[in-house]
Amino acid sequence: MDLEAVGDLVLHTIISNLTPKDTAVAACVSNKLKSSASEDILWSKFCFQELDLNEPIDPFGNLTPSFKACYQAWREAFSMYPWPLVMRVKRCWGRLKNWLSINFPEAEATLRKGISEVEIQESERILKVKFPLPARILYRFCDGQEFNPEKSSGSAGGSLLGLIGGYSYYTHLVNVFLLPLNEVVLNTKAIIRHIRLFSRNKYVVVAASYTESEKFFFLNCTTGQLHVGTVNLATEGEMIPCVPNALISSVHDSNGDQQQDAMLLWLEEHARRLENGMIKLREERGTRSISLFPEEPPFCSTAITNGVKVRASAVFVPEIADLQNETTNSCQLHWRHWIIRANDRVEADFNGEAVIGQYPLLLPGEKEFVYESCTPLPTSSGSVEGSFTFVPGRLADPKGAPFEVEVARFPLQLPDYIF
Repeated sequence: MDLEAVGDLVLHTIISNLTPKDTAVAACVSNKLKSSASEDILWSKFCFQELDLNEPIDPFGNLTPSFKACYQAWREAFSMYPWPLVMRVKRCWGRLKNWLSINFPEAEATLRKGISEVEIQESERILKVKFPLPARILYRFCDGQEFNPEKSSGSAGGSLLGLIGGYSYYTHLVNVFLLPLNEVVLNTKAIIRHIRLFSRNKYVVVAASYTESEKFFFLNCTTGQLHVGTVNLATEGEMIPCVPNALISSVHDSNGDQQQDAMLLWLEEHARRLENGMIKLREERGTRSISLFPEEPPFCSTAITNGVKVRASAVFVPEIADLQNETTNSCQLHWRHWIIRANDRVEADFNGEAVIGQYPLLLPGEKEFVYESCTPLPTSSGSVEGSFTFVPGRLADPKGAPFEVEVARFPLQLPDYIF
């Protein structure tokens, strides 16, 4: 069929069901298709569907002549990244900004404009890292928050405007801001060199609280995981992962379509919790802030007694967590006691430090410690039994009194089959 004979309405219906890429290809087929594929109402649909734009605004906030020019500007500006990931990051920021504009406009006002690819590359050069792709795009859309660490004590107005929010109890006050890239560079250079990390050059500080109680989040630029420091951060470099490792994938693969690092997943989950009311604003002494205490089931309970409603919930406080405090979680072997019998006669009864010269540290979830040893026996049968003495925590830093662990009797016997 001659395309020139096809009605405009039919052509419009066909093209309106194409993707932007296919529409651009169709425009090369004939002048009539080119005319239909250039209609701005079509490109306004693409801009709304993929970029949530109601106006033809380019990535720098400038008004463009048309939606088609707008769409082209966005594709060109992010041409170095997978387009599905760009759309996903923009949706994430759109959800956060929409919630803030409705509920917490004073915090929305702290969000900075996105930065350029050149600025990201310069930060990478200084820090000697390569940011995961999702993190790079996150900063392209929004360069964290404006904040003044000097005024984040919680007493000054506007000091609790952290996008991530926090909590307070007794004298412990936390409110986490998403850091702009220049602060990422400064904080990383200042903090990383003071903490004991196995590979310091992998980590950058991306979020922090500078209230009375400090809290730092570190992005591992190699794996894409996000970590938060514990009470032992400065002395042991101890951190806790913030996102399940299984969810992180392809953080440096620019060819696939499954890229997601912990920072993007973390912000998406934060947006979800804000939107569904799991976490909400709390006002205290005239200052509003995002509270991380859950306010909806299943993480918040409700009971009504005699007309009095009580809601209760808990939040994990990683910055005071002590993974070295292993009284009930882990322990280190100090002493062994063996009783060796030949038939029913005690052949040897001895005590000694360590096992085969080692002091194994047992940690929850880790592989079991296995060792092998031997002993002479003057008879064809006998048995061994005994005990191990463990110290809660570590020998160098015991967290409680030593305790004894039984080794149940097991036989020593000349077997029928010998291998």
